[in-house]
Amino acid sequence: MNAEIIAVGSELLLGQIANTNAQFISKQLAEQGINVYYHTVVGDNPERLKNAIQVAKSRAQIIIFTGGLGPTKDDLTKETIANILNCPLKLDEEAMKQIEQFFARIKRNMSENNRKQALVLSGSTVLKNDNGMAPGMATTIDDIIYILLPGPPKEMQPMFTNYAIPYLRKELKLSEKIISRVLRFFGIGESQLETDIQDIIDKQTNPTIAPLAKEGEVTLRITAKHEDEDFALRAIQTVEEDILNRVGEFFYGYDDTSISQELMNRLKENDMTISSAESLTGGGFLQELTSISGASQVVKGGVVCYSNELKELFVNVSKETLETFGAVSEKCAKEMAENIRNQTNSDIGISFTGVAGPNSLEGQPVGKVFVGIATASSTNVHLLHLAGSRKGVRDRAIRYGMYYLLKMLES
Repeated sequence: MNAEIIAVGSELLLGQIANTNAQFISKQLAEQGINVYYHTVVGDNPERLKNAIQVAKSRAQIIIFTGGLGPTKDDLTKETIANILNCPLKLDEEAMKQIEQFFARIKRNMSENNRKQALVLSGSTVLKNDNGMAPGMATTIDDIIYILLPGPPKEMQPMFTNYAIPYLRKELKLSEKIISRVLRFFGIGESQLETDIQDIIDKQTNPTIAPLAKEGEVTLRITAKHEDEDFALRAIQTVEEDILNRVGEFFYGYDDTSISQELMNRLKENDMTISSAESLTGGGFLQELTSISGASQVVKGGVVCYSNELKELFVNVSKETLETFGAVSEKCAKEMAENIRNQTNSDIGISFTGVAGPNSLEGQPVGKVFVGIATASSTNVHLLHLAGSRKGVRDRAIRYGMYYLLKMLES
């Protein structure tokens, strides 16, 4: 089955918001084995929407709409579809009751145009809106499935997962279980990872392997289809083991985790505390770590010491080190990591110093970065040569620091 997603809203065409709904729906459909060949975006114009629908009907068996179900005049999705399908709209009493209760709860008068939100296609399956007012709807006419969803992601996503997916599975008589597992890697490029496991990818049938590079890391989605869920899981496990035998040193976690979340988990498991001394990253390491719930259990604190003066004053980097080796040096990174650990009485001290750009510093090139990691027993300093923008260098330095910490804690 092929699906097309039509996002309705002039704000999408104007670039005021991104079309994240289509991304979410495509991902969900892929997990059901449904192909998405086209994403269409159309403004709040009935004629252009009609044209988009006619085109979609010629090439898709499932058409999913997002947006245009609200109370205002420019919310015209269901009216346009009702006209094209010759399917009248009717008031859904349950949806109307929910809308009235919402206004009563917030103690505001309901304007008459809000009744429009409770209109649904006659004969359609109403998709309950657990996080808003406008319900969604699904109907099958002339062997084409039409699904209408609200635009706000906080309303659309749970509606699609909880109600639209079960509707699709029932209509399409999908009996196979589709199980996916995402492996996350850092420190290896997408091309190198694919090269290292190319023969495994080439012989894939079921499970399938889908690589994706994103934000300095690489993921592999392994997907298996089978009526027996245990069989699918065993098949995934076999492929995973083959992959990790090749590139396991770069693997750090599963599914929707992040390298910062995994680091937080390992620090908690080991009952260890950490502090940072940051120059080029400007506090970014601690900012990312403390954005995670429970950070107070492991994070002691840190110092942003951008200037040499503050490296001496707050982190006790020796004047001799700065004059002889410079701030962008292994020696400076080592002292920063060791001294911040000692000053804060932490189990681990981490430091970042280097050149983010756009200009060189102390004769050192842009992208040269030192990451120091100090514990009670040893100190290691990692040299990086990073490419990209100033922000890119800083962000990658932070992630490399987290990756090195993870690997140290694992060993």
